Amino acid sequence: MTKILIADHHPITRMGISSLLEREGVYEVVGKVTNGKDLFKTLRNKNPDVLILEIDLPDINGITALRTIKAENPGTKILILSCHPEEMYALNAIKAGAAAYLSKTASTEILKEAVHQVARGGIYLNKEISDKINSGSSRSNNLVSRYKKLSTREIEVLNLLSTGKRNKDIAEALDINEKTVSTYKTRLLKKLRVDNLADLINQSRLLQLRTT
Repeated sequence: MTKILIADHHPITRMGISSLLEREGVYEVVGKVTNGKDLFKTLRNKNPDVLILEIDLPDINGITALRTIKAENPGTKILILSCHPEEMYALNAIKAGAAAYLSKTASTEILKEAVHQVARGGIYLNKEISDKINSGSSRSNNLVSRYKKLSTREIEVLNLLSTGKRNKDIAEALDINEKTVSTYKTRLLKKLRVDNLADLINQSRLLQLRTT
């Protein structure tokens, strides 16, 4: 069962999402919170697989809070479900660590599709936003070109890093030692021309959008 935490200050929204997902038979809603204080406490206690988050939740600082949530809970995937339109916030949310951004005007089928994709480790954006990324600047195209030159193993390491895995976890998943993982990370930083792990992960998330 995929563990879900719902963070929204509207009772009907919390109840509706919970009912919708639990009917699927593959999700367990482990908590429903209404403010930032309870959110961070429940994240620590429940360690959910997916967090469905309204960015206007009381006591958190909107998009900025995503970075803190991801830093403290690297294994939790975040789906933003907001009253704000996607064209205004979606790309910034993805760059800050979210795996999906949906407007609350989205249909229930789209929400279920997004949760399914996020739970599997993917990224979900609507077609309009994805098309905007795929028709991006020459800089983005150069990034894709560099990505295509990575080896299969380098791509595997990059994908695991982007989901919040630590060196030890990656080593176990790929049956290699931690020193080898560190070597791959150094190569990735050089090949994708970034200076630190945070930027490497952000590049990886945008690359997933452009190459899937």
